[in-house]
Amino acid sequence: MGKDKLRRFTEISTFKNVLQLTEGHALKGNWLAKHFKNNHPVVLELACGKGEYTVEMARLCPQKNFIGVDYKGNRIWRGAKTALEEGINNVSFLRIQIENIAEYFTVNEVSEIWITFPDPQPQLGREKKRLTSPRFLDQYRQILQPGGFIHLKTDNDDLYTYTLEKIAAQNLKLYVSTNDLYHSEYDNEILSIKTYYEKKYLSNNKNINYVKFSFE
Repeated sequence: MGKDKLRRFTEISTFKNVLQLTEGHALKGNWLAKHFKNNHPVVLELACGKGEYTVEMARLCPQKNFIGVDYKGNRIWRGAKTALEEGINNVSFLRIQIENIAEYFTVNEVSEIWITFPDPQPQLGREKKRLTSPRFLDQYRQILQPGGFIHLKTDNDDLYTYTLEKIAAQNLKLYVSTNDLYHSEYDNEILSIKTYYEKKYLSNNKNINYVKFSFE
């Protein structure tokens, strides 16, 4: 690990808006009462990377609490530091493996889930690692409130198609699907948030796919 990565790992352990690994277990069922100390909805961004999307959603929606989830602490450092420096108090970060997400939230504790530009895991043997695979959907079902939305933004056309197939196979409720978000009727303030990598995709004329669905 490089010196800069090591420094960031050390620094996030001092951040009040970052919980790592088993630290988050104590907040299961108590994120509002013990951590955010309000009654606002809890929204997750999974595979949040540097937390750009998480932080920007928190800026735009102060009436909601946002938690960016990722395993790479040196990436989380950027979003967490920005939130601390700018006094954005309705955002935190959880450094865990996403496949263990149900260990950190109780039934109906999460109001909404965002999955923004995840690793598409294109190899057939890695299907179980796709964040919209049945394995992960089962985890989300345990913690999401009835009617709570799941959003997927991705530049990967195959992941978009795969997700639509899983929604149909599980008879889930599909609200929105488009393979060209920014030339559709669905674009809005939240969906217009663009990360560093999304800007690169767009500069290369890559279409952006978007899906919005729920379990009921």
